[in-house]
Amino acid sequence: MNQDYLDPINALNMPEMADTTFAMDFLLRAKEGVRNAAIALTETTSPEARTLLRNQLRQGIAMHQEITDLMMRKKWFHPYELSEQYQLDQLSANNTVMIGQMNLFPGDTSRKGMFDRTPDEHMKGDQA
Repeated sequence: MNQDYLDPINALNMPEMADTTFAMDFLLRAKEGVRNAAIALTETTSPEARTLLRNQLRQGIAMHQEITDLMMRKKWFHPYELSEQYQLDQLSANNTVMIGQMNLFPGDTSRKGMFDRTPDEHMKGDQA
């Protein structure tokens, strides 16, 4: 029997998995921003532009550190414990494969019965 992954009952642990994924993506984008600001700084000759880029670089480094600290507190990132980080990376890879194998678009996409009221029921009294 195919599982309906759109049914909230089948979405256990998905919010946590999404949070870790979003945090890692944010961390990588912050790192990329730091790299880009540093490169731009080395290629700029204008004193005003260099000041602006230096400030952006400092802010990017601070943001990267905040994200890293958050992820470490939540135990989503273990930069000093490589065996633990490896286990997390393996879990992430396995989850990615599992999600890729899910039938996320079932033939029956009716959501009837999954909500506590029929759609637009609240609108009936508002229409005049």
